[in-house]
Amino acid sequence: MSVSTVTARHLAAAAVAAVAVAGAVVPPASAADHGPRSYAPRVEISDVQFDARGRVDRFGRSLNREWVEITNTGSRSANLDGWTLSDEDGRTYTFHHYRLRSHAAVRVHTGFGRDSRTDLYQDRRRAVWAGRSGIAVLRNDHGRYIDAVTWNGERHREGGHHLHHQVR
Repeated sequence: MSVSTVTARHLAAAAVAAVAVAGAVVPPASAADHGPRSYAPRVEISDVQFDARGRVDRFGRSLNREWVEITNTGSRSANLDGWTLSDEDGRTYTFHHYRLRSHAAVRVHTGFGRDSRTDLYQDRRRAVWAGRSGIAVLRNDHGRYIDAVTWNGERHREGGHHLHHQVR
């Protein structure tokens, strides 16, 4: 065997090994093309009106003064189909065929009404978020925790509530 044949074989083997190593280190093009995930929707519970004040009528309309607001702070819309919003007693509202636009919010009311882009209704006859303290938990369609807030019933002077986001 000549020196040039041995050298050519070694170079070919080295090239194959280099390609194999590079393929193991470099992410696939589909993952590398996306860059940082800052464009993804970021959905959170932004506000809760937990005190529906007033007499509950037989249709539950007064319960519409009780709501949880969900906000998408991301730059893309978020498909909330199958997501859930629940309280500490396990009462759960499931989102059906709802897409929350980027930088938009929707209020999920306890009582009855006609769903719209900005307001959804649970069609319940009893309060869900009532009480001096409570928790609202938002989960995605796979049951994964997205956000939660608690409140202690104290009010700001402006009429708002003290909400505390749970640590993820």
